[in-house]
Amino acid sequence: MGQDRRNFIKSVSAVGATIGVGGISQLVANSPVQHDLMSEKAYPSEFEVTILQTTDIHCQIHPHDELFWENNEKVYRKTGGYAHLSTYLKKIRKKKDHVFTIDTGDMFQGSELSVKTMGQAISPILDALEYDLYLPGNWEVIYGKKQMQKLLGGLHAPKVCANMYHDVNGEKGEHIFPPYYIWTVNGVKFGFLGYTDHLVPIRQSPNYSKGIIYTKPEENVAHYADVLKNQEGCAFVMVIAHMGLSQQIHLSNLEATKGVDYILGGDTHERVRVPIQGKYAKVVEPGAFGSFVGRLVLNVKNGKVVKDEYYLDEVDASEHKADKNISSLISNLEGPYLNDINKVVGYSTIPLYRYFVIENTIDTLVLEALRWRLPEIDVVLSNGFRFCPPNITKDATGNIPITNGYIFDMLPVDSVIRTGKVSGAQIMKWLEKELQNVFAKDASKRFGGWVIKFNGMQVKFYAFGEDGKRVDSVMIQGKPLDPDKIYSIAACERDGDPADIICRMKNVMETENKPYTLHENMRQYLKENSPVTPQVRKSAVALDAPDTLLTQVYGVNYTFR
Repeated sequence: MGQDRRNFIKSVSAVGATIGVGGISQLVANSPVQHDLMSEKAYPSEFEVTILQTTDIHCQIHPHDELFWENNEKVYRKTGGYAHLSTYLKKIRKKKDHVFTIDTGDMFQGSELSVKTMGQAISPILDALEYDLYLPGNWEVIYGKKQMQKLLGGLHAPKVCANMYHDVNGEKGEHIFPPYYIWTVNGVKFGFLGYTDHLVPIRQSPNYSKGIIYTKPEENVAHYADVLKNQEGCAFVMVIAHMGLSQQIHLSNLEATKGVDYILGGDTHERVRVPIQGKYAKVVEPGAFGSFVGRLVLNVKNGKVVKDEYYLDEVDASEHKADKNISSLISNLEGPYLNDINKVVGYSTIPLYRYFVIENTIDTLVLEALRWRLPEIDVVLSNGFRFCPPNITKDATGNIPITNGYIFDMLPVDSVIRTGKVSGAQIMKWLEKELQNVFAKDASKRFGGWVIKFNGMQVKFYAFGEDGKRVDSVMIQGKPLDPDKIYSIAACERDGDPADIICRMKNVMETENKPYTLHENMRQYLKENSPVTPQVRKSAVALDAPDTLLTQVYGVNYTFR
């Protein structure tokens, strides 16, 4: 909750007995925010508010290795961890009078602890950090609609989302969460309007979001911006979003967004250090995994916001020491699962990471484990996932340990492996569509993931080419792709997909679900092959972009680092 609200609650506790003696007037007289309640004349004409944002933490509750791109090289530092984040938040709240803290999604997916407890172990940690507002992300549906409602509904702070509705017999029912929230400081209102990715039913396994209807933000953002600005009288209107930086920039340029001042975004793990100015609103996104906090400082004068400043603060684990109370809470929650989480199941000789748009060592590891189990398959595939922090820390063996917990970090959904057959023409059409999802010139058509990953196939393409004409050449098992030839493929099954779909490729023939999952396969592969060296193989090569491309965002002044 905001710092002024926290102080008021403390004062209420301290003078609770006073109500019986002097009544509510005596309580208010002792309140540090009495003027907010009793007298508009006493409001200060000038003050400052601070809005803090985290997003895409993906249940990374401990400090972790984090990758930075500095002087065209990979650099690693220890960042994040909820106990360290708590210390950062307390420092800011102690310094500033009016602080409002939000999380904009992907709170309950991304770790073994979360999967084993269906997200429930994360809730007490979030409550302990005293967030003021939440927005559901694209992965909040991972345990199904009812569990999402239970997890978010059980949190102490409010939740907002203006484009998620109950599905009533295929028709749009009521909002699942309120569309907006208003924070009032010294009589001045600040409006928060929430939007999550309307493409969730396509991006995530279909069954996850069953019972939910999503709409595009432009269908009602103008209405709610008008309500907040002109009906509620908000001095500053913010869209809090979990749509991906490209989609959020697109939204900032739509006339429907007129009246919105800022878009505080999430989903694509981008690190915006200087706000991107759209036609109608500024856009930011504060990284991922708890490694950063976005800090928006607003200066208010005579009821109007006269200045805004934005900072991306790094949660350096060495600078922000662990909050002992949060550490103790985490220890208690994690205790029953800790032995399995920390069990070492294999080793890597090289750093594991997943930050580059085209290829990464984590994805190479996933693909090589599939190739090992399915040597007869022509092409094995893995989705363009973003989540999972790096792993670079060696142990006494001189190698980097891979734990059960890290397998869940890499692959939080333990899907069954599915095989099938497709024509070369199908593969070509699918590749063009997947590349369009990543690099579309129209930002509104970019999905939130990166380039699909594959083993057994070599593709050269133009990232910034024309839609449908990006692929330059395709080799499968060392030979040029033949449109008429039938090839075997393998990937993971997505919960709710028809039997003839593999990795968003439709009309796959002779599909078969194998009797083992991604996790089972990975553990067995590591047991028999450790230490592994999953070097990037350059299976995908962009002819107009570097291998080290770190963002799919272009056309604006932005650099990932």
